[in-house]
Amino acid sequence: MNKEDIIYEGKAKYLLKTDKDDEVIVYFKDDATAFNGVKKDNIESKGILNNKITTIIFNYLIKNGIKTHYLKTLNDREQLCKKVTIVPLEFICRNIAAGSMAKRLGVEEGKELTRPIREISYKCDELNDPLLNDDHAIALGIVKEDDLMYCYDQMLKINDLLIKLFDRINLILVDFKIEFGYTKDNELVLCDEFSPDNCRLWDKDTKQKLDKDVFRRDLGNIIDTYSEILNRLEKLGDL
Repeated sequence: MNKEDIIYEGKAKYLLKTDKDDEVIVYFKDDATAFNGVKKDNIESKGILNNKITTIIFNYLIKNGIKTHYLKTLNDREQLCKKVTIVPLEFICRNIAAGSMAKRLGVEEGKELTRPIREISYKCDELNDPLLNDDHAIALGIVKEDDLMYCYDQMLKINDLLIKLFDRINLILVDFKIEFGYTKDNELVLCDEFSPDNCRLWDKDTKQKLDKDVFRRDLGNIIDTYSEILNRLEKLGDL
């Protein structure tokens, strides 16, 4: 990776330019962050694991009709993707009360919800990614109403698909956050990644946490945890 090729550096990834204006390379770093960057570490091979897990998940979603920015995986750390203009929102789907929602609302972690909860947060580090309601997002011009509803619809479809997938490897999909972006043709697609960095996964039998909470809460070795997720997914073969 050449520094002059870097378009953007995020907390866990670089975006690198290619020889095509409508394509970028996503490079997965080994950096681990939590609590909006307050807790940080560099964990060898974490980026490789997240790249491999995201590759499996995105290919599964694409085969099931979800449009994404993903084109192909180039090597252990890099994916070729469509260049997108990010919608500055994080879309959060919660199936079980956990993390910040449980703390914010005084709900016992692990409480099953009667329906998936949809949340959005404004992607702004300076404001610590505040939660918004739909009216905020639309009235402030962050997203058009039709596009917001489309993203919600896609998120719920993704939720249904991944609940089924993770159930096959004895995991509970507790919650996740995803991002969407506009391609050069103004098509809204899923982007960024899908890995234990941006979702919560619990073992169905033991309720052991198998996601970034291991890092957030000092519960164990994050490489062993992410490797366990990858191993379970790889045993399923071609999805």
